[in-house]
Amino acid sequence: MQEIISLVSTCDCKETYWTRKNKKKNPDKLEYKKYCPRCRKHVLFREKK
Repeated sequence: MQEIISLVSTCDCKETYWTRKNKKKNPDKLEYKKYCPRCRKHVLFREKK
């Protein structure tokens, strides 16, 4: 039941991370603080539609 989703940066650059998510267990959108190589700092990454 896992799907591959993309996490998009909330800063101005358009960096993405790819991860897996179980939609039945986690119906909400994911949010992680991850490293953005363009900004050179940790920023919030949100699940894209």
